Amino acid sequence: MSNPAAGVTAYHEGTRTWDVIHGAAEQREITLLGSIPNSSKRTIGARVASPDKQTVTATVAIIGAHVSGEEDQAFSGMEVSVEDLGFWAASSVFEGFLGAPDGKIDGTGRISVKPVEDQSVVVDGTEYRLVHTHTLPFFDQRKGGSVGRMRDTASIRVHPAEPFALNAALKVASLVQDLISLATHRAAGVIWLRLEVAGSEPHLPDGRPLPRRRADVLYSPAALGKHDAKVVDHHRVFFTCDSLPFEEVLPRWCEAHDRLQAATNMILGLRYAPARFVENNLLTAVGAAEVLHRNLRIDEKPFPKAEFTAMRDAMLAQVPEEHQDRFMGAIRNDPTLRDRLHALAARPDQEAIALLVPDVAHWAKRTTRARNDLAHEGMTPNHSFDELIAVVEVTTAVVLLNVLYDLGLPAERQREIVQEHPQLRATSRTAGEWLVSPESNS
Repeated sequence: MSNPAAGVTAYHEGTRTWDVIHGAAEQREITLLGSIPNSSKRTIGARVASPDKQTVTATVAIIGAHVSGEEDQAFSGMEVSVEDLGFWAASSVFEGFLGAPDGKIDGTGRISVKPVEDQSVVVDGTEYRLVHTHTLPFFDQRKGGSVGRMRDTASIRVHPAEPFALNAALKVASLVQDLISLATHRAAGVIWLRLEVAGSEPHLPDGRPLPRRRADVLYSPAALGKHDAKVVDHHRVFFTCDSLPFEEVLPRWCEAHDRLQAATNMILGLRYAPARFVENNLLTAVGAAEVLHRNLRIDEKPFPKAEFTAMRDAMLAQVPEEHQDRFMGAIRNDPTLRDRLHALAARPDQEAIALLVPDVAHWAKRTTRARNDLAHEGMTPNHSFDELIAVVEVTTAVVLLNVLYDLGLPAERQREIVQEHPQLRATSRTAGEWLVSPESNS
């Protein structure tokens, strides 16, 4: 309200945000974070000074706990389920048997359950545990028939040494999501995220502890998982825990995720939200290659430091003083884009690279020309549309092979991926058609 003149009161509809809203529903505590009013209805002169109705939109909801904010270290553990996690784990509690005496199926059989031992590893004081949870047999009796079923759910439980906050849990969930997305080469949505509330360990009268109270987190991850969608085709998967055991790949990914995050984010972005225009994908793929090379800290200066300094000083002596700062900024002892592409192609298994990129020199040359033309002229007049697509696909595949190489994927598996993965097999054919120099073809 405001008073523009004596005896005059004006009522204004304003907006307000709340960092935290606490509430309760169905006997569970609820915390809403990042809340913004979506719509409000107010009656002027009402007896109670509050809106008649107000709809609020929240960024995050924690169902099962009251916390003071994203930085509140109120949790002692977390558990996350991601699409295709069970397939990636390469394990299951189920076993199926068909009766086939004398080699002929006789209509008998059974499905049995055998609990799977948890796989765990500790990284920087934080325990990561790959677990399976299954339901008991259930028979759904219907008028038209009966269905017997059980459900096996794979998830990753995380227990840091110290209590942690929501923002740390979301970061770990993203780490797991990106690992599965990389392994399956497609967007992997988060199905659910649960947190264990610290200090909530009740006890039975005889002193035995009960499980900690859990809180469900509702938020918007990079991709939202579909619980009952079909599993990924095994031909389209780069690796599972069969080829890279959980105890080995998780520590390597924890280290690589932070160090190579910019590059992996750009490549995974082509899976989560592919651009509709090849020019966008070109800048993304080539940018990922440059960022990856920088983050790998490959020491490949074109000139020895002493020689470069001497050459630079000799050139500066010929430049007017008022232009020397600009000239200094233009001269750097850094590898060119073509140098970086050659260096990346030299890291993974060379047989896999040869299968993927038959002519590395021509690919590096044409990729550099395409990026420079687009960045400096705003167009790519020297490349056909099909060649640009080949540049994007091959560059993306080279970046992926480098990340897989860093994770320790065996050379034999790298070759299998190039030969058997439908998309990389197509990329190899495209490279042979569009990214081979005429001299090589002749």
